[in-house]
Amino acid sequence: MTDLHLRAGTAARPGWRTWIDPARAGWAYSGLGVTDPAATDVELRLDADEALVLPLSGAATVHVHDGEMYELVGRRDVFAGPSDALYLPRGTTARLTGHVAVATARVADLDESAGRSGPDHSTDGVAYLPASAVGVELRGAGQASRRVQDYTIDAGPAAGVRTRRLLVCEVVTPGGNWSSYPPHKHDAHAEDERELEEIYAFVVADSPAGEPGLAYHRVYGDSPPIDLLAEVRSGDVVLVPHGYHGPSMAAPGYDLYYLNVMAGPVADGRWLAVDDPTHAWVRRTWGDQEPDPRARLEEEVR
Repeated sequence: MTDLHLRAGTAARPGWRTWIDPARAGWAYSGLGVTDPAATDVELRLDADEALVLPLSGAATVHVHDGEMYELVGRRDVFAGPSDALYLPRGTTARLTGHVAVATARVADLDESAGRSGPDHSTDGVAYLPASAVGVELRGAGQASRRVQDYTIDAGPAAGVRTRRLLVCEVVTPGGNWSSYPPHKHDAHAEDERELEEIYAFVVADSPAGEPGLAYHRVYGDSPPIDLLAEVRSGDVVLVPHGYHGPSMAAPGYDLYYLNVMAGPVADGRWLAVDDPTHAWVRRTWGDQEPDPRARLEEEVR
């Protein structure tokens, strides 16, 4: 299952440190691009996809094809808290400058089923999302504490941005903690579950001496068989086509960040998952534990 773990640089193309479309992933809907910070005017064509442009470090600019320019303030780095972001509908052509992630979801079939033969090249659907509108949740407790930043999942009128299929969130896990825990899956359609392909894109904090940090991630299941336990480092990506996934394990001393990109056949904007029943009991212990304060935003700790 080594094709599920893409090490940094192995999915690169000019202007992009990472470029994974559904064909590269071997599935139907989810995609991810991460620009090379040294590149300028990186072209993005959304012929079949919708997208969310999300600065990872520093500011970014997005020039949309009609001449409109959007400036994204960004953030110091991915551990500092949520960023502002820009939603781009299918049919958009844009030029990107800055170190950004571009989360994508294939939506062309939705237009075809509605009788539209091609993309709508208007920019009416472009939407700016300020960092203040990103939902921030402290999830778990004790050594399962982590911070989740929701950009498009179950987005209400006062938070997040509406998409057609694209679900995007970020998770920050303090060193020594576990996230994506208990292990869970979302590979079937049911009242309590949605079929969603998922991409994990990792950044691991460096050591005080500047040496690269490390973390671990697990994916497993029987139908069909899938089994991965990977040591992940900054720039690595793990693909989750099906099965249980988790934990994501932050080694002591090394904070862990990952960007989650999800999409599937149902366009209801919901993330529904079921825990591995073997480990579901762990969730019930959180009521007796305090959240790890390191998972809070910096301004909340002060």
